[in-house]
Amino acid sequence: MINRSDVLQAQNRISGHVRRTPLLRGGTAAAPLWFKCEFLQHTGVFKARGAFNRQLAARERGELDPAVGVVAASGGNAGLANAYAAAALGVPATVFVPKNAPRVKVARLLAYNATVRQVGTEYAEAFAAAMDYVEDTGALFCHAYDQLEIAAGAGTLAEEILEDEPGIDTIVVAVGGGGLYAGVAAAAEGRARVVAVEPFAIPTLHAALDAGRPVDVAVSGVAADSLGARRVGGIAFSIASRVPPASVLVDDAAIVAARSQLWSDYRIPAEYGAAAAFAALTSGAYTPAAGERVAVIVCGANTDACTLENDPGSD
Repeated sequence: MINRSDVLQAQNRISGHVRRTPLLRGGTAAAPLWFKCEFLQHTGVFKARGAFNRQLAARERGELDPAVGVVAASGGNAGLANAYAAAALGVPATVFVPKNAPRVKVARLLAYNATVRQVGTEYAEAFAAAMDYVEDTGALFCHAYDQLEIAAGAGTLAEEILEDEPGIDTIVVAVGGGGLYAGVAAAAEGRARVVAVEPFAIPTLHAALDAGRPVDVAVSGVAADSLGARRVGGIAFSIASRVPPASVLVDDAAIVAARSQLWSDYRIPAEYGAAAAFAALTSGAYTPAAGERVAVIVCGANTDACTLENDPGSD
């Protein structure tokens, strides 16, 4: 079970290792809106927060062997974050990614001196291979989303939102495996509402809430590279059961349109998964009440910049 105390511990631990990203005002006077610009985080994605928290906590406990290092399984972003954190802490990193991981992410993994192994077409296959690697080597496993330290680290961005703008009523967050959602929900509990946004094509949390337990879903759609978990994590499901979010779904067309609007209106470069949160507002999947103060987390920008003006996802 994750609580705000876990997030506050993470905030103290990772201070000085991650960037405090800006909260920028958008929207209109009648419909105030803020963007948490986590695409400006190290590696271009929020996951650096959880990666540092996991690795630093393991080092404190003597669980991180500097000769063996860390291993992660990822569609790209968690791998980037853990490779960056490992390099900063001076330990090796091995990252398992699906064979269809975007080339831009694989290239950046290599730039962080990570060893990259491409396996299968889904996160679940990369995960299985990573667990075999842990068994063989004793490397520290850094889950993409379903570890307390990973989720608590991610939740530190919600602490920053509510410190910078205490009047925020609602935080809108995209959900894949649910690590970011879990951390945000823990940080915001009792202080702000959380809207959990998923693609219709990958409704991991939505399906779990309907079924009363985490269940497997098919993985497809434009946001599959970053939100493409087969099932929501246990930590996310636990806090969603304790403090139910507003769970909404958006289609691929809405995600593509929201991504284009973020660029054209605000010059915010977002990957598809990150644009899903904004798509809840632009598509009407979530309609704020009059005067509701809404913060949207733009959680990553690991995308091909050439597609921002002419988005191939709209074809």
